[in-house]
Amino acid sequence: MQKPSFAEETILKAQGYHYIAGIDEAGRGALAGPVIAAAVILPCQIDAPWLGEVNDSKQLKPARREFLFYRIYEAAISIGVGEVSPQTVDKDGIINATQLAMKRAVDQLSPPAEFLLIDYMHLTNVPLPQKGITYGDCLCFSIACASIIAKVSRNRLMIECDEIYPGYGLAQHKGYGTKHHLDCLRRLNPSAIHRYSFRPVKDMIEKKI
Repeated sequence: MQKPSFAEETILKAQGYHYIAGIDEAGRGALAGPVIAAAVILPCQIDAPWLGEVNDSKQLKPARREFLFYRIYEAAISIGVGEVSPQTVDKDGIINATQLAMKRAVDQLSPPAEFLLIDYMHLTNVPLPQKGITYGDCLCFSIACASIIAKVSRNRLMIECDEIYPGYGLAQHKGYGTKHHLDCLRRLNPSAIHRYSFRPVKDMIEKKI
């Protein structure tokens, strides 16, 4: 399995960029909960035993994601996390909501980023030089770190939401469309944290009208 590398960051640093932010999101395909994005700026040199464990967050077990979450925060120059509500997802669409979450994450960085490396997307709402990388969370170290920060941050939030909206199993499936989640939706109807524009939530609502 290919592991993320510092190849993109190394090229940019040779061009004179010092603060290069990797950016990724979590929750884009979920039926409930916010979209959360993270932006991570790492130092030029990192020498730590955990570096080889960093990968796309979806490839990591929860315990390793939690472990790496703390290690990344300790090593990073700056980290920003941006959140966009399910209501905004319904209003503006998932692409615009994802871009907004990423912009909010970038805006939190201090020192500010000079260049952005983004998983797949291009941020038209951020006036910084940038590069979208397909499968960036698998190829680029900074983006992979951002994917871990975003995933852990969102998972923690969904566990909190499970207490506010009990009965849907949010702590287990984190809002994604598992069979258990769909069964709960049919029994309880969608809650305020669900995305009403997403199928099958949208279909369930239309059938009851």
